[in-house]
Amino acid sequence: MTQQSVTASQLLNQLKKIVGPSYVLTDDQQTRQYRQGRRFGEGHVLAVVCPATLLEQWHVLQAAIAADCIVIMQAANTGLTGGSTPYGQDYDRPVLVMSTRRLKGIQVIHEGKQVVCLPGATLDHLEQLLKSYNREPHSVIGSSCIGASVLGGVCNNSGGALVRRGPAYTELALYAQVDQQGQLHLVNHLGIDLGQTPEEILTRLESQQYQASDILDDTRQASDRRYADDVTQVDADSPARFNADPSRLFEASGSAGKVCVFAVRLDTYEKVESDVFYVGSNDADDLTAIRRYLLTSLPSLPIAGEYIHRDAYQIGEKYGKDTFLFIEKFGTANVPKAFAMKDKIDGVLEKLKIKGLTDHLLQALTFCLPSHLPKRMTEFRDLYQHHLILRIEKNSKALTEQFLTEYFALHSTGAYFLCDQDEGRKAFLHRFAIAGAAIRYRDTHRNEVEDIVALDIALRRNDRQWVEQLPEEMEKKILHKLYYGHFFCHVFHQDYIIQKGVNPLEMEHEMWKLLDARRAEYPAEHNVGHLYIAKPALANFYQRLDPTNRFNVGIGHTSKLKYWGKSTQ
Repeated sequence: MTQQSVTASQLLNQLKKIVGPSYVLTDDQQTRQYRQGRRFGEGHVLAVVCPATLLEQWHVLQAAIAADCIVIMQAANTGLTGGSTPYGQDYDRPVLVMSTRRLKGIQVIHEGKQVVCLPGATLDHLEQLLKSYNREPHSVIGSSCIGASVLGGVCNNSGGALVRRGPAYTELALYAQVDQQGQLHLVNHLGIDLGQTPEEILTRLESQQYQASDILDDTRQASDRRYADDVTQVDADSPARFNADPSRLFEASGSAGKVCVFAVRLDTYEKVESDVFYVGSNDADDLTAIRRYLLTSLPSLPIAGEYIHRDAYQIGEKYGKDTFLFIEKFGTANVPKAFAMKDKIDGVLEKLKIKGLTDHLLQALTFCLPSHLPKRMTEFRDLYQHHLILRIEKNSKALTEQFLTEYFALHSTGAYFLCDQDEGRKAFLHRFAIAGAAIRYRDTHRNEVEDIVALDIALRRNDRQWVEQLPEEMEKKILHKLYYGHFFCHVFHQDYIIQKGVNPLEMEHEMWKLLDARRAEYPAEHNVGHLYIAKPALANFYQRLDPTNRFNVGIGHTSKLKYWGKSTQ
């Protein structure tokens, strides 16, 4: 069949033959969790298709391209900018979402020093798998708490919290793309000899039918090996990392779904023993001094340095409590299941014109439970405006403790304590529970909240004025500001809970002007999705990857039209 000669009914029948009728979803209730973003974006889809094998993924893709559909690749759908869901109703072709959640394979190679991950592999699963090798994946906590996929991180340049590792990046991937003539090709740049035809390559990969001798090790990298040096350049007048950085856009890396990725090959990292320090201060300059010293003067780079403003701490303490307790009790692996169940219940209730009931019930339940945070953290919450959680390798513990002791002996604006194991674990878990707290606040205060404006920004490495000062007119429109982020990388998440009646989009555009004046880059790590405008380097990268505009169209406010709205003549 040629393009546009296939009816919707014919295509759906084809897809059902490929993956089975149960895995071609068309009912609005069934597709709800796939066509809505976690925080932003939704749209109509012809169907959601869930292949169980790489070969099924290839055959679904062939059918969709032949039928002239737009294809949106989706893994865990944990993004915050709507980058793996449809957005709006103004597409010029039918939209097909391909969910890869069933494709969970992870293959360990080179004695655990590298892994090959299939599209549905999660960071949590990879973290658990690597424990027996005493190694870790690129990201250990944060996105992994909510079930994020490994491939999603690579495709979106996700940065994560670990200072030494930078954005998720690889030059070794197996992916499909459509050329200028509309022809679909499978590109094997995985560095593994798997045969010649797509059928052979995909079958052999999935069943791991290859030997060590089939694995090629050349100059292509499976991680961002220069970031550890970049982040230490504390006097550089540019950000350490951001999504549109042309030097970190390579095929699947940063592709944001503009190609169909089947597998990536990634480096893993040796686990190291560490200690956690908790710092509080009422002077932002204290944290700047700590950052500059620890990035330039220790035997080894800090492992993590997470910032929390007191307002974010308090909102997270109350409205992120159920997330915190759920992860403590049931582990990160079960969080996606809980989200999916809540989404189904919300969908049924919304049909009955009941919105937000589950959020109110969860909030009422957690309100009755005792405090979940350690006593010393609570004391610092009351004393200090700025909070910094440091994870330091054992060989740097003594110097860190010496510096902090001497520094705060001279500066009465702050203090620190060395966490025990329980305090350190809970400090980092609280930091990451904050990320969803603004959403819960909005959903339980609909009468006073219009929406959330959520930004993730990268400040210049030498920027000492990192605490934002908003004009009074903007302050009046905001109920709460939540500032938190990856402090050593100078990447901040800024969530603004906006008063009822204020236009969030207009507010966001005003925020952009302020960020431009500060020479910040944005987004820093969540990618553009349908929220941000893709800057020229990023938009050009998308167009080179996807010249006919078949995949994830419209992201970064780019064209939704076939061939990018240009004539094919």
